Amino acid sequence: MPKTKFFSAIACAFTCCFFPLPAPDARAAAPKLSEQRQHFRNAINEIEHGAADAWKPYIVDLGDYPLLPYIDLALLERNRGQPTLAQVQTFIKRWPETLAARDLRESALRRYATASDWPSFRALWNDSSSADLRCAWQRARIAAGEKPDYAGDIAALWLQPRPTPDSCDPLFAWARQNGVLTDVEIWKRIEAAAEAANPGTVAAIARLLDGEDKASAQRIADAVRDPGNVLAKATGWSDTPRNRDAISYGLLRYARRDSSAAETLWTSLEGRFAWDPPQKNRILNAIAVYRSTSFEDDALARLKALPAEAEDDSSREWRVRVALAAQDWNETLAALDAMSDEQKADARWRYLRARILSKLGRDAEAAPLFAAVATEANFHGFLAADWIGAPYAICPTAVVASKPDEAAVAAQPDLARAFEFHALGDLTRARREWNFALPKLTPEQRRLAADAAYRNDWFDRAIFLLSSSDDTLTYYEQRFPLAQKSRVTRVARDVGIDPAWSYGIIRAESAWMSDARSHADAYGLMQLLPSVAQKVARATKLSYSRPSDLFDPALNIQLGTIFLGQMADQYQGSPWLASAAYNAGGAPVGRWLAARGNLEPDFFIETIPYKETREYVARVLAFSVIYDWRLNTTVVPLVARLPKIGQPYQAPKDSTQRKAVVCPAPAADSTNSSAASPPNG
Repeated sequence: MPKTKFFSAIACAFTCCFFPLPAPDARAAAPKLSEQRQHFRNAINEIEHGAADAWKPYIVDLGDYPLLPYIDLALLERNRGQPTLAQVQTFIKRWPETLAARDLRESALRRYATASDWPSFRALWNDSSSADLRCAWQRARIAAGEKPDYAGDIAALWLQPRPTPDSCDPLFAWARQNGVLTDVEIWKRIEAAAEAANPGTVAAIARLLDGEDKASAQRIADAVRDPGNVLAKATGWSDTPRNRDAISYGLLRYARRDSSAAETLWTSLEGRFAWDPPQKNRILNAIAVYRSTSFEDDALARLKALPAEAEDDSSREWRVRVALAAQDWNETLAALDAMSDEQKADARWRYLRARILSKLGRDAEAAPLFAAVATEANFHGFLAADWIGAPYAICPTAVVASKPDEAAVAAQPDLARAFEFHALGDLTRARREWNFALPKLTPEQRRLAADAAYRNDWFDRAIFLLSSSDDTLTYYEQRFPLAQKSRVTRVARDVGIDPAWSYGIIRAESAWMSDARSHADAYGLMQLLPSVAQKVARATKLSYSRPSDLFDPALNIQLGTIFLGQMADQYQGSPWLASAAYNAGGAPVGRWLAARGNLEPDFFIETIPYKETREYVARVLAFSVIYDWRLNTTVVPLVARLPKIGQPYQAPKDSTQRKAVVCPAPAADSTNSSAASPPNG
């Protein structure tokens, strides 16, 4: 928007509330972008904290600045003001299709819904993805005499296992009272919430029922919340379908906590009730799977004894792992044979099939499987390539753009605001503008936007966007940035670890999101716990005083890499075991080593009980290979990063044997006699 039009518009709109804005000086030279940024900061600060007119001098040169809507918004909301309906409508008209306008609209809608001001709500309504506003819209329709129907208006809001916003409760109560929400639909949601182990949702829904139905629903909630104590009394329950549901859902949760106790309880209850097949299968599956995750002696027998209708992908996978842990190759192969077609197509299970066939001396069958998996650029593909002595197949794709797409991305105002907020260091608003822009872009334009983010050192946006679909995974430069290269390589070598491994940890932990903070309260690029950071900083005399310091990439990399080196020292330098401990902690890794420390590394990794850690170790090691390639063009074989348990390991040196990376991948020789031989290293 030209400067003069902007100032005229904003002055006209706010004459009732604000002083008119001064006209810009046409003779003034256009300020540099850095000056505009400072003017923007100053203007926002003065609007929020300064005197009435103190902000005016700073905006005279901001007529073409991307974040101009936010000055307008700050003026409208200054002093915690509540804009009138007319002011909100004027703002939306001035800044249509912007995130600022959407935010202002939704803020006003929530205010009107709280006050039950449905005429104002309807005047501002525009479709929203927010469940609370969608519920409020249906309430506005009801207030106007309309009757929402279940299938078109309520089902999408109702049928979810997670708790719905409180603002939806009046809508559901109306739907229940008016016959729109039936018993069938209520119980459908209760069952979904119980299976998802969400007792709070079950209890909330129970309030919509009466009499025995209400009591039955509450019993299900109690059984899921506290299965040990509640189900101990179940021997005295009457044999009703709802009581059996309570027991089955409770045992599902109990087995996850304590499979042995759940098994004992099931033994006492099995003969007392006339179980429906789904109820019994739910129980049998849960006990079998969770006894498998702790590798109980009877786990394999239980998994094999499951009725076909009680099996699922999880039970089939754990049958493989339990047999693998026992090093029973015939049982492992039988378990692989029993997998679904979709599972069999996964590189993980194709690789394991080849390994097990090799263990059984069936090398001719193993070789073509290794060769096929070796064409994939992932953990199992790299391992398969090592087994047959093939180079790694990493085929990078360059971003190529058409002129129209380039022009469209360059002119996209939401992206411009996203990049400007990023430049200002306001990462939360930057990401919100980015996410707001993406649905407006074609797939080709999204790739260009991701590349632009990468070129502007906004690495996490490029990584997340290009990792979200199979057809963008080969943009390796953008997905695996060599950010902070001198610091990462220097600190890694100082502590005696491979820089490629340190890069792999950063990439797996935060995807280069410098302000990442986990539910476990881990901070920054390498997701350090404050207690760990404090301990490392104290030992190394690095400056660290508060958790937010860990959002500084330089400090985070320094402390995190030192800690990673300390973890490696605990496991004789082994990067794969240290990676497992970095994710899960040393105590669980110690238990797993005590139980299955005789397994070969790739088999041990597959038997890690924690899904997150199992996949984390594979991901870090695959990322380490890719970063090694990015740093050196040739790579240390992945198998060399997998020393046997108890075998000392040293970071690669200049003399370390490396292997080639090729594209396209050559057709591997499936008759190669080395296919079933252990790789070197």
